[in-house]
Amino acid sequence: MSEFENDLNSSLQEIALIPKSVQFPQYFRDKGEFDSSTASEFPDSPASNHPQEQASFLIEQSIHLQKAGDLAAAISSLKKALSLFQLTTNVHKQSQVLTWLALLTYNKRDYENSISYSQQCLFSIQEKPDLTIKMQAFLHLGNSYRHLQQYDKAIEALKSCLQITQTLQDRQCEVATLNNLGLVYKSLRDFPKAIEYQEQSLTIVQELPENWGKEEILKNLGNAYYAMNDYVKAIIYYERCAELAILLHNQRGAVRVLKNLGHACYLLGDYPQSIKYYKQRLQLAREIADRRSEEQSLGCLGVSCEALGDYHNAIFYYEQRLELARDVKDLQSEKKALASLKVACYALGDYARVMKYGQDITN
Repeated sequence: MSEFENDLNSSLQEIALIPKSVQFPQYFRDKGEFDSSTASEFPDSPASNHPQEQASFLIEQSIHLQKAGDLAAAISSLKKALSLFQLTTNVHKQSQVLTWLALLTYNKRDYENSISYSQQCLFSIQEKPDLTIKMQAFLHLGNSYRHLQQYDKAIEALKSCLQITQTLQDRQCEVATLNNLGLVYKSLRDFPKAIEYQEQSLTIVQELPENWGKEEILKNLGNAYYAMNDYVKAIIYYERCAELAILLHNQRGAVRVLKNLGHACYLLGDYPQSIKYYKQRLQLAREIADRRSEEQSLGCLGVSCEALGDYHNAIFYYEQRLELARDVKDLQSEKKALASLKVACYALGDYARVMKYGQDITN
């Protein structure tokens, strides 16, 4: 049981929201510059050696590298572009590149540099403030400070960001900022405040034409209630999140939240319902060939069946877990499956199999 209990108590994944307008540098696709949405191949080098043209090429290159998942190379290209814009004394472009560097370093989990680039960005626009750029810099600052557990600074930055989103009437950024403030307060274990902000975020996102951000907010609200041990309310939000994930064909998202649903039901003692959700998770995990989630689901199903006293089905799932663990050569999972099988077989009085699985553990 200890393995399952540890899984129940493991920290739930927090999901910070980054608005679409911030995720991709729309300001680099203004009239007169390249449009990366039409670029299907890696960009050619510019014919001119003019610093601004060279910088624009490097920005386009960084977008391709980012899409390819090479964040380090994308950041390197942006740094070169920044140096070239500094030669042209184009402060506006410098601030744009700095805020994008802040985003990419944040995505790379390099929070110290994300803070540094955001601060440089804010300094660069002191004389000619650009509210959109300022808003983005504060967003990255707040998110990075949260990860570094500098919560007072995170709250200050995100509240500054929130004020600008309301001035600009940027609803998507407002949704993201409210959600992310909720995450800071959850980290501080101020769950009522976290829920207050995320409920505000959910109210606004429901008014928007797209489903952007809704799934993540629902899951974060479920996590907040889960952390408060209010599993009934956690289940309500998790169920809405799972339904939306399936509707949007986000199978990986559904796999993650179905795990939380199963755990919450288990903690309420509703073992049949936990089995229902673990079975759904198992099916989806197999559809997307997520072997790790498949193995976890089989283990959770076994534990839930044991809780019902259904040792025959518990053994059925544990044996599948054992087979899968051996197939992927995961020795740790194999030993856990063998230990679970030994306990379940003992409960049934099947001492021959207890001996067999006990020997397998020591081998």
